[in-house]
This record gives sequence, structure tokens and C-alpha cells, in this order.
Amino acid sequence: MEPHPLTWLFAVALLASLATKLWLATRQMRHVAAHRDAVPAAFAQRVPLQAHQRAADYTIAKARFGLLTTAFAAAVLLGWTLLGGLDALNGAVRDAVQPRWGDMAYQLTLLATFVLIGALLDLPFEWWSTFRIEQRFGFNRSSGRLFAVDLLKGLLLSAVLGLPLAALVLWIMSRTGGWWWLWAWGTWTAFVLLMQLIYPTLIAPLFNKFEPLRDETLAARVHALMQRCGFAAKGLFVMDGSRRSAHGNAYFTGLGASKRVVFFDTLLSTLSPGEVEAVLAHELGHFKRRHVLKRMVTTFALSLAGLALLGWLATRSWFYSGLGVLPNLSAPNDALALLLFALALPVFGFFVSPLAALLSRRHEFEADAYACAQASSADLASALIKLHQDNASTLTPDPLYVRFYYSHPPASERLAALRAQAA
Repeated sequence: MEPHPLTWLFAVALLASLATKLWLATRQMRHVAAHRDAVPAAFAQRVPLQAHQRAADYTIAKARFGLLTTAFAAAVLLGWTLLGGLDALNGAVRDAVQPRWGDMAYQLTLLATFVLIGALLDLPFEWWSTFRIEQRFGFNRSSGRLFAVDLLKGLLLSAVLGLPLAALVLWIMSRTGGWWWLWAWGTWTAFVLLMQLIYPTLIAPLFNKFEPLRDETLAARVHALMQRCGFAAKGLFVMDGSRRSAHGNAYFTGLGASKRVVFFDTLLSTLSPGEVEAVLAHELGHFKRRHVLKRMVTTFALSLAGLALLGWLATRSWFYSGLGVLPNLSAPNDALALLLFALALPVFGFFVSPLAALLSRRHEFEADAYACAQASSADLASALIKLHQDNASTLTPDPLYVRFYYSHPPASERLAALRAQAA
């Protein structure tokens, strides 16, 4: 039997995306290696050659490991789809569960089994990344026990939150007719907003400790900044990021009255009060320029379009057979449709990801400009250099790799923009 055009389209897209990813990674490694022995002139006075070389080695090590994980992920995806892995799993779960426990139990078991197998397949790579690459460059501070506890907590949390949501979506798909995707979108949107509200107080503390910022001088400075910017937060907190990693960060989380400012303890140990203020002003810039709202609206709009597309595809038998799965004749195909769509969408979405990266980089420039109006541009520039150095971020990425992947502009471009802003 002649393969369906969807089969050819998916196979070509998968191979093209894989080839592009591998090509970009090799470009990145060659470019970084070629500039390893000289610090760029813009950073020569601030970044030692040894730190620059360490960042180059770290970038190359991660990119080389990324070649392996990318190829493995493509092989797993091919195995799930065109080579019949999902079809075999579906048949086994359906025959074992559906006759005894019914349609809903069968579909939830299929979803849970698929997720569990995926987690087991990814586990060796996560372990190697943490305890080999991050350990080698001095970033990992997690223990084997903490790694295992985090993994178990994550799986349990996924089950507690994910299974009820999946059951509700499956119920909607089976009971609300051809417009099920609209009801499912409303349910998913409400769930996302609910998570934004409860994550800071109920979920994040399951993995990290959060303590109020005790540096009164810094707290007063941060409060003054937020007052100037017209931003209200429920509190300033320090997170024990050093428990797992030496990387530093700061972020806002929550919605409405649940918004809070969180500093990694590693960040506070690295930056001066003025630099912390500048970094926070940058993050406030995302709120003041409505980047967070724009991204949320875009996400909701894209999810609506995606579910509408799935609503149409789920009624076409070629959608299943074209991706290597025989649709059920005596059981619902809703869970199968969700899994196939989740597997296939990233393959085609990969080719528009540079547009999302471009918009994100523009937002970063806008947030930097806002920070310069509210804090010291020199402090922000100094903080960026320190963060790049402490996180071993390369100062010489491949330009094409940047355009395709980077959600933040390279340090050289950000510093040039900051100098222009100050002038």
C-alpha cells in the first residue's frame, strides 16, 4: 500500500529538522572553538582569558552532548510514530485495561504509560548532564539522593495535577461534540491561570526553600525601585538555588496579589546591590512593556488554533494511519489523537521557532532600555558580564545559531545597546 502523503511529509520534516539541528550545533562548536584563545575586545578588561576559555569549553561540551540527545530524541520519535511504537503500546494497554475498566481508564493508562516511558528514556541523559557535564565545570551541587527525590516529586506532582486535567479534557472530547476543542481550550486556559496563582505558595516550596530577603538595605532599595515603577509584589524572597546548582538568577512569579520577587542565593552572593537593582529593573521592564501579557495572550491564541486543528485532524483516519497508528474501532481515539498531535507538532513547529526567538530578543532589548531609565546602565552592564562569566556563557556564539535559538541577545549586542542607551 502506498504511504499516505502525511507519512512522507512527517518523515521529510523530521529529517530536515534533525539535519538542521545537527548542522547548527556543529557550527556553534566550530565558531566557539575558533575564538577560544582570545577574549573579545569589548570584554578584555573585565573577563580573564581563563574564564573565557572555561565558558568556551562548557559551551562545546553541552553542544556535543546535545548532538547525542537530539539524535536520540529523533530516533525515539520515529520509533513512537512511523515504526509503530505508539501503535503497539496502544494495543497492549487497550486490550489489558479497556475490557475490564472501561474507556476512561484505558485512555488515562495510555497517557500515563506513555509519559512514564518517556521519563525513563530521558533519565540517563538528565543524570549525565547533571553529574558529568555540570559536575565537571563546577556547577552541580545536587546529590544523587536529591536528584532522585526531585524526580519522584516531579512524577507525583504530574500525576496529581495531570491525570485529573487529562480526565476532564477526555470527558469534554467525548461529551461536547464537534466543538469540544473550544471547551478544552477554556479548561486548559483556566488551569494555566490557576497554576500561576498557586505555584509560588504551593508548588515551588515543594522543591526549594524560600526565605524573606533579610538584607534591609537591599530590600529598601528594591522597594524604592518597585515604587518608582508602580509595581506591587507580595514579598521579596531568597531561594536556595545553591542547593542544586551554582547558576544564578532572579525572577517574578505569580499573578495578581500572589506576585512575588525571587532571588537565587547564588545571585545575591555574586552581584552588588546596584547590580541587583539593575537586574530587577530589567525584569520589571518585561512587566511594564507588557511582554508577559503579550506572551501569555500569544500562547493562549496559539493553543486555541492548535486545538482547533486537532479537532479537525482527530476525525480523519489518515491522521492516525499516516503517523503509524491504527485508530481504535471499539474504543475512543481521543487519547491517541492527543499523543499523536503532541508528537508531531514540534517537528513542524521547529521551523518557525526562529521567529519566536527573534521576538524574545526584541523584548530583552526593550527591558534593558527600561532598566537604564530606572537604574544604572553601568550596573546593568556590569551585572551582565558577571552573570555571563559566572554561568560560563560563551561570549562568542555563532551568529546563525544565535538567530535560530537564542531567546536573549548575545552579551556583545546587549552591551553595545546599553552603551548607546547611556550615550
